[in-house]
Amino acid sequence: MDLRKIKKLIELVEESGIAELEITEGEESVRISKSGSVVQSYATMPQTMQQVTAPPVSTPEALTEPAKAAQLEGHAVKSPMVGTFYRSSSPGANPFVEIGQTVKVGETLCIIEAMKLLNEIESDKSGVIKAILSENGQPVEYGEPLFIIQ
Repeated sequence: MDLRKIKKLIELVEESGIAELEITEGEESVRISKSGSVVQSYATMPQTMQQVTAPPVSTPEALTEPAKAAQLEGHAVKSPMVGTFYRSSSPGANPFVEIGQTVKVGETLCIIEAMKLLNEIESDKSGVIKAILSENGQPVEYGEPLFIIQ
């Protein structure tokens, strides 16, 4: 696959709202995924694998999320896996927890869907929910702060 095509695809992913793009032409394929503020591209040709990394793109969301977590004091409940964050058990149901709500150890805070499995994430500390750091339906990474409990 032509390097100019790959660069153009990286630019398209940076400008659009998509998180990942995969294209196959014959035996060649390229997968471009956006994680945080870096776009990564993996191109596979027969018996080769190369990685092209675009320069970091600063976005307000990318800068504010870690800053938000750092500004808030308290215990951070972190994601134990990569998956999709859900605040409730179904689209029409009430969220498990809200800001200001008191929680106990073992109480369900959210669900993370990973590989078509729904995993309940429980509180590992008793206290009051001070912040919910992820949006419903958004992807989360391993170790990413989800809630702040004080």
